[in-house]
Amino acid sequence: MKNPNITPKARLLGFAIATVVRSVGMTLRIRVEDPDGLLDSLPEHPMIWVFWHNRIFSIPVFYKRHMPSRQGAVLTSASRDGAVLSEAMRQLGVGSVRGSSSRRGGAAMLGLAEWLKGGHDIAITPDGPRGPCYKLQPGVIKLAQLTHTPVLPLIATYAKAKRLRTWDKFFIPLPFSRVDVKVGPLVTIAHTDGDAEFEQERRRLEDLLGRD
Repeated sequence: MKNPNITPKARLLGFAIATVVRSVGMTLRIRVEDPDGLLDSLPEHPMIWVFWHNRIFSIPVFYKRHMPSRQGAVLTSASRDGAVLSEAMRQLGVGSVRGSSSRRGGAAMLGLAEWLKGGHDIAITPDGPRGPCYKLQPGVIKLAQLTHTPVLPLIATYAKAKRLRTWDKFFIPLPFSRVDVKVGPLVTIAHTDGDAEFEQERRRLEDLLGRD
């Protein structure tokens, strides 16, 4: 369903991005590492997918090929760039919840919780929308604790890719190149008492996602 709040320009840019992702995605050779066999026996409960902001390009391609039965939404910022990403995700068959830690954070948290309550997955880039790159922000930890939802780390590594001059050095995989996607392990975020325990959980998930 089209979002009436998306401007014609954002709609056009979103369509262009989705077209590029589809076109390049059709040529990518995705190799999956799934040590826990999660793809062979997908859980019935919802999951919170997390992956770094600069790996967004390949995740919808992986999702369509390997988890087509799952339904979910991605968290996008309330900015104009977020509107473009939201439209691109819609074109790719993924819902979106608008908001971030800096804008409409409370509304975004409620929207994400509602999606999870409805039995759907949520995808979050925990260092977005403005970084710092590879710095996991606390929102995903709070959401997992609030909703008692396990977190699924996804790590995408590109054999050949162009890197943009953006804050996150965004990756665009080259056509016909290989993408390695590591799935899991599925992480349960523990209840925490105090800042020190919360930081321990935040760092644990951040370390699982790794860096370049």
